[in-house]
Formats: sequence, C-alpha cells, structure tokens
Amino acid sequence: MSYYLVTGCAGFIGWRVSEFLLDQGEKVLGVDNLNQAYDTKLKEWRLERLKGRENFVFHKLDLANLEAVRLLFELYSIKAVIHLAARAGVRQSIENPWVYVESNITATLNLLECMKESGIKKMVLASTSSLYAGKKPPFHEELKVDTPLSPYAATKKGTEVLAYTYHHLYGLDISVVRYFTVYGPAGRPDMSIFRFIKWIIEGTPIEIYGDGTQARDFTYVDDIAKGTLLALKPLGYEIINLGGGRNPVSLNEIIEILERLLGKKAKKKHLPFHKADVKITWAEIEKAKKLLSWQPEVPLEEGLKRTVNWALENLELVKSVKV
Repeated sequence: MSYYLVTGCAGFIGWRVSEFLLDQGEKVLGVDNLNQAYDTKLKEWRLERLKGRENFVFHKLDLANLEAVRLLFELYSIKAVIHLAARAGVRQSIENPWVYVESNITATLNLLECMKESGIKKMVLASTSSLYAGKKPPFHEELKVDTPLSPYAATKKGTEVLAYTYHHLYGLDISVVRYFTVYGPAGRPDMSIFRFIKWIIEGTPIEIYGDGTQARDFTYVDDIAKGTLLALKPLGYEIINLGGGRNPVSLNEIIEILERLLGKKAKKKHLPFHKADVKITWAEIEKAKKLLSWQPEVPLEEGLKRTVNWALENLELVKSVKV
C-alpha cells in the first residue's frame, strides 16, 4: 500500500494531479491546510470530488509543523512526494511576506528532512515562472534568476535551492517544474482568467493593471498535470519549464476571446501597473520535450472554452466566490 503524497491536493493543480493519479489506479495521500489565501469554497469543491474516489486518503495538515509531517511519513508508505502546496500570488506576498516564508520555505524543508529520514528519494517540486522577471524572453532554465521581484518569487527560489542542497548532500532525486500561468476549470480566483469570466458574467468592470498589453504564456491545467507526473521519472536534479511554449498572449487578447465565448462585452477599469508584476512570460520548453517527452496539447481557445463552460455549469459557485 504505497501512496503518492500530493501536497496542496485541494489546490488547483494538486486537484488535477490527484485525479490523474487516481484515474491511473494509483493511491493518493492528499494533504492540504485549506488556508484562506483565497476563497475556500473552491478548495472545498475540488476536495469533494477527490474524497468520493477510491484509493484517496486526505489529511488536513500544516506542512510547517515538522512533527505533524514526521507522523505522516511514519503512518504511510510513500513512494514519492509531489509537492504542490504553496502560498502563491505576487501582491499578497508583499503584504505578508512572513506567511510565504513559512508556507513555502519551512514547509519544503520539513518535507525534504522527512524524505531523508524515511529513505524516500523522489520529489517533484512546483516552482514558478515569476523567477524570470526582468530577463529577456523566451525564458530557458539556464538563465540566472537571482533577482526576484517579490517575496513570493524569492521564497520559490529558496525552495529550489534547498532542494538542490538535499540532492547534493543526501542523493534525493528532485525534479523542479516551473509553471507558466496555469488556467482552467475551477482555477484560482486571484488569477486573471477566473476573475475576468466572473466579472464579465456579472457585468462588473474588469480590473486591468496597466494597459492590458502585458502578456503571459498561458498553459492549460491538464497539460501541467501531465507534465508534473512525467517529472516523476528519475532525473537526479533538474529544473524544467512547463509552459505553453508559444508566443505569449496579452490580457487584452484574452478578454476579446472571453467576450466572444460568453457573448457579452466586458466593462474595463484600468489600474496602475504594479512594479512587482512581470510584463511578459514566455517558456522555452525544449528541455521538457527532451527529458519528459512533454509538450502542451490543449490550444488556448479550446482551454478557455472548457473553462467558460465549467463556469456556466457551476454558475452559483462562481458568483459566490470572492475575488
């Protein structure tokens, strides 16, 4: 009875990774502290869909509590750790950097220490394209990323460095996957896609920081989940981009597509561009193709269509979620 430990299983990506594992007949040990970084209604919605599945076990757990994590490793046979739990969000990290250090760095250190003690070798560690801020796109993994623009990005860089140290000292096999602007059904409400859909439906003005020309390498959640699972293969220590790998798309273009899919024009409210934001993200994904045989499959318009359809099918939930 060996489990894949999926941290952040009630999170957007953790939920889909857990579903894919369960679909493959694997056993999943899901942990999440169900914090209030964003409206917990979405976390509860995702978790409900996992709790009804055979071979899924859930524990509400704060990974910053070392003794609680140790107990988890003593109680269960764990074959690998898929570490997706984290505090995300650039602007929130500026308001409360301490919780980001605890949730991202301390939690990761606790997992690495318990892996070392338990003889578990494999971790897939989620990281972020926010580390590439200020670099010339497209971004490749060999770029030096020592100038993070937010506490969020700084803590994610810290997790990568800790992971390398445990690889070097104790032989842990760690795949660091840097995600690029993940979107899809039941996505995070602090991300632009969820907000834009909700606001267009409600007739609320869309908040756009800057002129809307900032561009992102949007990547559909199912593609990200598949890439994450492919990264479970033995690699030693590698940092791998998982992104759309195509020309970035501006927020203005995203709004136009959503208007067409929803059959409704958006009202717009422009706010000052935030200096901690990244102007553009663009993934170079040759390494993912080579090491993982991975590349994204879902075109942007198809992914947005699926996301809009989910929102319309779960309209009361979407309307009730605070953003």
